[in-house]
Amino acid sequence: MTEPDGEIQLIDDDSLRAWPLPMPAMEGDKEERGRALIVAGSREMPGAALLAVNAALRAGAGKVTLATGESIALHLAIALPEARVVALPETDDGAIAPELGPLRELAPRYAAVLIGPGMQNEEATCALAAALLPLVREASVVIDASAMAVLANGRRIDSPVLITPHAGEMAHLSGDDKESIQRDPLDAARRAARRWNVLVAMKGATTFVAHPDGRAWRHDGGNVGLAVSGSGDTLAGIIVGLAARGAPLEQACAWGVALHARAGERLSIADGLLGYLARDIPAQVPGLMRSLRSN
Repeated sequence: MTEPDGEIQLIDDDSLRAWPLPMPAMEGDKEERGRALIVAGSREMPGAALLAVNAALRAGAGKVTLATGESIALHLAIALPEARVVALPETDDGAIAPELGPLRELAPRYAAVLIGPGMQNEEATCALAAALLPLVREASVVIDASAMAVLANGRRIDSPVLITPHAGEMAHLSGDDKESIQRDPLDAARRAARRWNVLVAMKGATTFVAHPDGRAWRHDGGNVGLAVSGSGDTLAGIIVGLAARGAPLEQACAWGVALHARAGERLSIADGLLGYLARDIPAQVPGLMRSLRSN
């Protein structure tokens, strides 16, 4: 899929069709489609968890479990009848507490794991992420939002992990200034990938994906309508849903970025450039995947 010697592979319709997503057998069951675990949400931001779970299901994951704070778990369970919802202990401010609780036995069962959407209290979130990562070494892991700060002290990861920062988040993680990152986002992504041994999706009008081994991908597209609250939560959910189906993280990321952008393009045509919502994005994904199939 990628070119050798550090060249950048463009993510477009032709390259996606040449890199088809794993498909279950027609007689396959939901287990064959894969299981995703999403650790997300807080008392003030339960919607982020809702968006991520819906996106993972729309991307084709067979089973999705949401682990979220106990004060919002029942509400989200009612809103997400297709998902299992597990209640986790909370801090006094309504964030998920840094206690594994039921995750200790639950987490190792999943092929793909997402940590971070809507999680508040960075200290508690990072402590939970640090405790959870050793339990999911065999899974494809997506770390998003405040959970990415688990890398801020220079921690290197020894299992498949993707992070999804925009320029501001990368500045917070790396200590580099935001303006220099915006001037050369590919360089910032490549340096971060090597430093932390992670796959990096450097989000922006042009999104760059960098692998620790030097491979890189570029996606141009989408529109300013995607710059809306919750958009990143849907992107992370799409990616973890594709990973649950068996796509390697770099493939799940490339496809996820493309599907997310193309969903924004479709919505802008139907509803206008500004004003469509992040909750509208996941419903576009199944049709887009079908249109990009090679057969």
